[in-house]
Amino acid sequence: MKMIKIGLTHGDTNGIGYEVILKVLEDARLADLCTIVVYGSAKAAAFYRKAMDLPQVQLNRVDSAADARDGVFNIVNVVGEDLKIDPGMATEAGGQAALAALETAVADLKSGDIDVLVTAPINKKSIQSPDFHFPGHTEYLQSRLGEEGDEALMIMCAGDVRIALATAHTPLAQVAEAITAELLEAKLEKFDASLRRDFGVPTPRIAVLSLNPHAGEEGLLGEEEDKVISPAIESVREKKILAFGPYASDGFFGSGAYKRFDGILAMYHDQGLTPFKTLAMDSGVNFTAGLPYVRTSPDHGTGYDIAGKNEASPDSLRSAIYAAIDIFRNRRNHDEAYRNPLKK
Repeated sequence: MKMIKIGLTHGDTNGIGYEVILKVLEDARLADLCTIVVYGSAKAAAFYRKAMDLPQVQLNRVDSAADARDGVFNIVNVVGEDLKIDPGMATEAGGQAALAALETAVADLKSGDIDVLVTAPINKKSIQSPDFHFPGHTEYLQSRLGEEGDEALMIMCAGDVRIALATAHTPLAQVAEAITAELLEAKLEKFDASLRRDFGVPTPRIAVLSLNPHAGEEGLLGEEEDKVISPAIESVREKKILAFGPYASDGFFGSGAYKRFDGILAMYHDQGLTPFKTLAMDSGVNFTAGLPYVRTSPDHGTGYDIAGKNEASPDSLRSAIYAAIDIFRNRRNHDEAYRNPLKK
């Protein structure tokens, strides 16, 4: 069977990207599982390895992903030798290096030179440019990789915990206005489809969180639950999607009720990510569902405060690589199984 080829972008070169990449690649056995292509800078990799006295990781330099060799770790230089590295600093150079890696990897993903994409963290401010005017990876990838009608869905996953976001990088002051029945129905349909195809859950049960405290307290603390969220749940249930709620987030997670569901739809970013990172900070994965391609990333940021100090854990990036492989295989198996369905 053909080895899965993973494109791994280096992210912001002033953050912990290279530290976690090098620590993951210390385990040479990974090369027996997949073919890794790092989109980055051999100079930056050498800089961080020496600065933190990390074990030597052999990186095979190639001109493109198409030239990558199985059984070794490969690197494609996407920035010049004049790259200025300032650990812990948000700089234009760090943002441009992150974008160069991302654009090259996305082009290779679309051309078939890599099978899946795993991205190290970026600084959402530093990476802004005429070619990147998005609030984050998710929106950029939807623009670059999505087909007409595709809409990306951010799913945070760790084991059996999978939390999707109805609104991803929407400012909190704009969330209530953004939450509509149409939006929630579309997100629930996308989430249900992803749980089936990407995670291999044949009949997923999805919990839907409320927007207001105490699920609105029957309209006393807000009307969105009665007027927007509940109608959306009823609508998708008519389409045989097993959605339940809305549940107040505090009691839902505090009581352990989240363990009874295959997926959870949160209304906004911190409502979903705060409990998720409490449960799985070191092993969590950010997966971009709803696109024709598989992309994952660690669930942490650039970590400027610990950049270059040999304090970053590689566990989340390692989990992101394994998740990308699993999801790619799940999609392949699902599509094979449903390729010629029997007519009713």
